[in-house]
Amino acid sequence: MRLQSLLALTAASALLLPLGAHADKLPPDYQSTCVAQAQKQNPKLTMAMADEHCGCAGKVLEQKLSDKEIKDLDTLQDGIDAAVMERAQKEIAAACPPKK
Repeated sequence: MRLQSLLALTAASALLLPLGAHADKLPPDYQSTCVAQAQKQNPKLTMAMADEHCGCAGKVLEQKLSDKEIKDLDTLQDGIDAAVMERAQKEIAAACPPKK
């Protein structure tokens, strides 16, 4: 799997944590969870690379997704909306390409 696809998937999957009442905001532990998941999925990924990508991805998600779409990524509420997940992954891949 390409690094870009992996990072996009990791950042979007970090949203699967309970979002509670964080409308249009990411959970407070989004960054640390995203970095941990990225490094778990790709051990060659440095902490700095994962941190930078997850920060970028978080900004994209907050800017590009509505309150409802962010909530739809929360599996504990109603499951994952595949279309929203795909859109989030595409937005992140486009805005946060991996550094070479």
